[in-house]
Amino acid sequence: MEKEEEVVEGVSRVYELGYLLVPTITEDNVGATYSGLKDVITSFGGVFIADEMPKSIPLAYSMVKVIANVRNKFSTAYFGWVKFEMDAQKVLELKKKLDLDVNVIRFLLIKTVKENTMATKRFVPRDMARRKPFTAKRDESEVPVEINKEEIDKEIDALAVV
Repeated sequence: MEKEEEVVEGVSRVYELGYLLVPTITEDNVGATYSGLKDVITSFGGVFIADEMPKSIPLAYSMVKVIANVRNKFSTAYFGWVKFEMDAQKVLELKKKLDLDVNVIRFLLIKTVKENTMATKRFVPRDMARRKPFTAKRDESEVPVEINKEEIDKEIDALAVV
């Protein structure tokens, strides 16, 4: 049986909202739509931690959004994200509001941490690609020991008896 998480009133949690906006928005109106989205979060008591302005991206597959009883298929969208802190009980109301927004194709709302969780690129020096892999050098003072199969068989039989 799964344990349901209790939502305690007045407890503030950190969330991240990733969203795709319809590409029919003009470049000039993307900022206004973005501000409207932030205003919705603020209206539910959200406090911003970090965000990124939406950028036009090609989608990996076509997505469908019904707007005014018309099925619209999109192959590009404006992608953006916002990290904010909000009362846990207000998140469901925010989700309902985002579901009804005609400019949002799809969104993902997750609980996260306040710290910066963005993966950074690791620096690899150019000469690392040209280096030979490390191989251990054999110590010449070591003499290989001959293996006596009869003695090994006797030891295995003695272990099996115990």
